[in-house]
This record gives sequence, C-alpha cells and structure tokens, in this order.
Amino acid sequence: MKQLFSLFLLLSAFALSAQTFDKVKLDQYLENLEAHNKAMMSVGLVKDGNAVYQKSIGYADAGSKQKANSNTQYRIGSITKVFTSTMIFQLIDEGKLSLDTSLSKYYPKVKNADKITISMLLNHRSGIHNFTNDRAYQFYMTQPKSKAEMVGLIEGLDSDFEPDSRADYSNSAFVLLGFIIEDVTGDSYASQLQKRIAQKLNLERTAYGGPIKAADNQAQSYTRSANTWATATVTDMSIPHGAGAIISTPTEIGKFLTGLMTGKLISAESLTRMKELKDGYGRGIFQFPFHGKTAYGHSGGIDAFSSNSGYFEADGLAVAITSNGMDYTMNDILIGILSIYNGMAFEIPDFNKKPVELSEEDMAQYEGTFASAGIPLKITIKVAGGNLTAQATGQNAFNLTPYSSSEFRFDPAGIVMVFATEGDKVDYSTFTLKQGGGSFKFTKE
Repeated sequence: MKQLFSLFLLLSAFALSAQTFDKVKLDQYLENLEAHNKAMMSVGLVKDGNAVYQKSIGYADAGSKQKANSNTQYRIGSITKVFTSTMIFQLIDEGKLSLDTSLSKYYPKVKNADKITISMLLNHRSGIHNFTNDRAYQFYMTQPKSKAEMVGLIEGLDSDFEPDSRADYSNSAFVLLGFIIEDVTGDSYASQLQKRIAQKLNLERTAYGGPIKAADNQAQSYTRSANTWATATVTDMSIPHGAGAIISTPTEIGKFLTGLMTGKLISAESLTRMKELKDGYGRGIFQFPFHGKTAYGHSGGIDAFSSNSGYFEADGLAVAITSNGMDYTMNDILIGILSIYNGMAFEIPDFNKKPVELSEEDMAQYEGTFASAGIPLKITIKVAGGNLTAQATGQNAFNLTPYSSSEFRFDPAGIVMVFATEGDKVDYSTFTLKQGGGSFKFTKE
C-alpha cells in the first residue's frame, strides 16, 4: 500500500510539466481495457472541487448486463479509513476526544488498552492484531455480527507488539475507532457519516454499505476466471465497519478528499496531524509520489472490489478509481490515467499481442547486469526455473514474458523491456525500460 505507483519507484524523481488534458486518449485507454476484459471500473478526476472527468467501463451487474455509470456505487474498502479518521479529528476539534485519549476509556478489555491511544489506533501503532489476517476470518466474513460480537472478537486477539514501538496495518484498530465514534456521539456510524461528511459536501452516493442491490445501481464484484467474470464472495458490512464499510463513487471520493484537504471538514491543525508520517503511516491516510509531486490518499480492497485515491495539493487535483473486477494491475492503470492527464508520453497497451516461446539457450543470451544513467538502480537478468527473470536493486525477482525476440513484459507492474535491434538482429547489450510513461535506457556492464 505504500508503493502505490511504481514497482521500482522510478517516477518520484522527475518533475511534471503542465500539459493539456487529452480526454480522447484517456477514453481510448479505458475503452481498450474494457474491450479486452482487463477491468470493470469507474474513474473520477476532480479539479478544484469540480468533476473534470468521469468514465465507467464494464458491468455493475454482469448477470443482468447492467452497465456501470457515474452514479454506480462501489464498495471502497479501506478508503473508508480516511472517512473514519476525519470524523475522529472532528470530535477532537470539538473537544470530545484527543489524540492522547486512552483506548481503555472505551474498551479496557482489549490487550494493552491502557497503553494504546487514539493516535496509535489512527497510525497503526497499536499492536492490535489485524483480524482479517487470521484464517478464521474467511469462515465468518459473510455472516452479520453485532457490535458486541466484534468487540469480543477484537478483545480476544493477541497484541503483535508493544504499543507505539513500531507500525503494522490493523483493520481491528479502525473497527474500534468506528465504534468510538458511535460511543462518543450516541449515534450510529452510518448516521454520523451523513451528518458530518456527506451532507456537508453534498455527497448523495456515499453511505454505509449493506447487502448489494443492483436495482439501486450498486456494483457486484467479480473475479476473472476461465475467460468470464465470476461472482465473488460478499462480506457482510457489519464486519469491516469503520475500517471498510463505505460505498461511494470515484467522483464523490474525489470531492471528499478535496473537501478534507481544503479545510472544509477539519481544522488546519488536525489536517496537519492527520498527514504526519511515522514509519510511512499517516493518521488514517498515506502519502505517495508521482513525478516529483505528492498525493495524500488511500487504497482499498474488499471481496473482489479494489479502489485507489489520492489528492495532489500542488494541483488541486483528486483522482479516484473504484473497480468491481480486475484482470490487470490497479497501479498500472492509475499511472496511465495520471500520465495521460498530465500530458506525459504514455503508450496505450496492445493487448492483441501474444507471447512467444524462447528456448533456454535463446534466453541465456539476454543475461547480464544492466545499469542506467537516468536512474540509480541496476537490473540483473538471468534464466531461472526455465524463465527469463529480472531483478532490480533491492527488489524481488520477477518473470519476463517474451512477446518477440526483443520485447519482454511484466504486466502486473506495467513494465515493458525492449532490447535494441538492427534489422532482425537483437543487441543483447542494451534495452529500454518503459513504465508508467517513463522510458529509461539500460546498458550491460
């Protein structure tokens, strides 16, 4: 979740230049994904609080062939945490909580509750074990649970580490924060979401989720299997609560992030505290780079839904994607959208190309360690387990799929490596790495 935009983190070192937004090309990119069944999703771009681009591809409900549109609601998973954090900071602004308030005031039976503060819950430093990591989770995730049952479940969890000694992602902490909002206000989380955020920003399609209703333009989620979209398991929304139970649209997520970051929901002091990073975690929010600029936002995943969002303060731009079916990498799609929006060089993928087969003897000719003058990392290419693999400095090795004798891809990260050619001869000493609009030449050492 902290490496949202690039496997190699190549892009953060290069500055953006302002260019004209090519809506036609962005349409073509998304329609290309749809035509090849790579994704079913909606995209929203919000500039200075106004929607400047909306696009939906694929079905909200594949069974009835109901197409998604700009009002389709998706489960947004952990983007919910930004909403929860916002409401907690509103209560802090109102003097009803503080970052130093002890968890023991509300849930004293949780392990180490007397050592855990609201601040630690917000930035994943509580040590409370993440219940969604347990094998048992898959056996009860579809069944409704009461608040008392969820609290009892969390009270029974061990502590993974001493509070505030380090950070580790915990849905358990944000379920508790959602309950604390209810305890402090004497109202439901769903009602507080409407009063504190949705009504203030005129968000009409943002709410606490329930059973999915296609008739209400709510998306069902799907996995890609045997060249078809198969319905995914459906989590009961009483389980994720303040950690992941909100449904929304990408445009409304963008308007929410814009409102949050421009002072419409919490005080300037609280916003500063929310954005403070410690061990890579903010308080209910993350930071990520794109070409020298910084965005604040969050990703989300629940069932087969996946989503991502960010707000670039320097541009007043919010971007959000909500997907209910993915057979591609969300990271690569987000890079493509931002690259096109910013007028950067970006090649729409050619999904009609088919992989080719190379013998191990042929693959051995590509082996070597390569370096680039443009970026401070080396890439080692070698044959392993019958596959040609690449490994960048400090990264895990990954398989390269050949599409010709000169072109190799790693689709999960949107990486294309093209070796130089002269006529029909391959120059095994140099290749160009293309990723997310960037193009970098590497030469064998």
